[in-house]
Amino acid sequence: MIDILGFIFVILICATTAWAEGNHSKLVYPGPDGRLVYVPDEKGNIIPDFSHCGYMGGGVALPDVPVVLTVHPQAEGDDTARLQAAIDDLSARAPDANGFRGTLLLKRGKYRIGGTLHIRTSGVVLRGQGKGENGTVLIATGKGKRTLIEFKGRGRRPREIENTRQAIVDNYVPVGAKIFSIEDASNFAPGDAIIVHRPSTAKWIATIGMDRIEMRHPEVRQWKPGSYDFHFDRTITAIKGNQITIDAPMGNAIEREYGGGSIYKYEYPGRIEQVGIENLRGVSEYDNREKDHRRENEYIDEDHAWNFVVFSYVQNAWARDITSIHFGYACVTIGNQAKWMTVQDSQCLDPVSKITGSRRYSFPIHGQLSLVQRCYTRRGRHDYVLHARVPGPNAFVDCVADIAHSDTGPHHRWSVCTLFDNVIVNGNAINVQDRQSSGTGHGWAGAQKVLWNCEAESFILQKPPTSQNYAIGCIGEKRDGRYRREDGYWESHGQKVVPRSLYLKQLEDRLGTEALKAIGAHGKEN
Repeated sequence: MIDILGFIFVILICATTAWAEGNHSKLVYPGPDGRLVYVPDEKGNIIPDFSHCGYMGGGVALPDVPVVLTVHPQAEGDDTARLQAAIDDLSARAPDANGFRGTLLLKRGKYRIGGTLHIRTSGVVLRGQGKGENGTVLIATGKGKRTLIEFKGRGRRPREIENTRQAIVDNYVPVGAKIFSIEDASNFAPGDAIIVHRPSTAKWIATIGMDRIEMRHPEVRQWKPGSYDFHFDRTITAIKGNQITIDAPMGNAIEREYGGGSIYKYEYPGRIEQVGIENLRGVSEYDNREKDHRRENEYIDEDHAWNFVVFSYVQNAWARDITSIHFGYACVTIGNQAKWMTVQDSQCLDPVSKITGSRRYSFPIHGQLSLVQRCYTRRGRHDYVLHARVPGPNAFVDCVADIAHSDTGPHHRWSVCTLFDNVIVNGNAINVQDRQSSGTGHGWAGAQKVLWNCEAESFILQKPPTSQNYAIGCIGEKRDGRYRREDGYWESHGQKVVPRSLYLKQLEDRLGTEALKAIGAHGKEN
């Protein structure tokens, strides 16, 4: 079997020979010392440093956790109960000094799963012996929409610690900033986990026009104050007087004009961490008699497994070297309250569903500070996609979508601060736009989106009020959206820029070339 991911990655890296030497962006470019220089706009906003996305905050190798339990395939019968029993056995063991309970190894062969496998404890890793047809194959048998493997902690959101909230006093905290001032920092210390809260006020919603979404159908809902707040999950790294420095940049400006912001300490004991899945294959059974008669080689049965793997209420988690086939929705979902996740070297192939809304979202993100790199999709719809109110930053790096039935990009309701870095969409578009009444009022799908050296059949890039979106070094037809809006920032359209990868160069600047090797990148970024 051809290694699709390896072939694609070689093509992406070798393509650097087509980059024009010295063709740099005006907004971020190598300085005399080789490190990137960031040029602010009139308010101080810069293209953010996305290198904090990924496992352990970026630049850290995914761990090789020792095997402590092994399961072998059986000749017949359903494997759900015995696999869950093995997971529960591992989950009951004491964690080591690094927080790992160990790896459950599923030996090469086929496993039939008629239900869902649940991982609800930190330190548990599932590993197979190959993501190909002759590796470890998990077959989602029978009917019913469901998730096959679920990593899920407890608690829908972090709990605010009482009497710790402090107002941000700056008139304007720009995008990309890591430093701001609060009323009183005496109760905080470096290492504190905090939420940076940005409220969604009536004035802000009116300014961006989302209280006046076109009513094309009765299901459209205007955006309501308090429903679009952002909660940026950060760690304090330094304090000087009442000035706070945080570990990762802000993904949206905080403006006193629109309600300002605040910070508070939090607790989240139910969130699990140091969990992962690797080196296996998932296949969903489906009824191949239900064909899509309008499209060749497409099937529309929807009474079968929907998601291969979902991570929710987790941090420092990963999925690597996995393949999903025929699942109706996604290969890997980075779900609610997921933070510091890496999904890499994985494939979402040939989903089975109707080709319409709420289907075929190959690698969707709901969480923040997460990285999807070197992934591949075939016959998806919204392949590399953000859902509503995603706080960011997040990054898609060196990813390819083939035979794409819809666009890649933010899908709805003001997700912020995402890097699409060398993302290639064959047969469709990358769009960042005001979607107005799509769905139930998707409106402005995203802000502070950076498209860097991407390729697609076409692009729509619009500038939302109070914010910006960027397309730099992108190749593909530039189009207007369905609703005419001001263009976003375009630069070097049709010719790629240096560095080849913004994410990898930012990571190299912050942590050095060893960090590139740790995440499987090759060589120095120029």
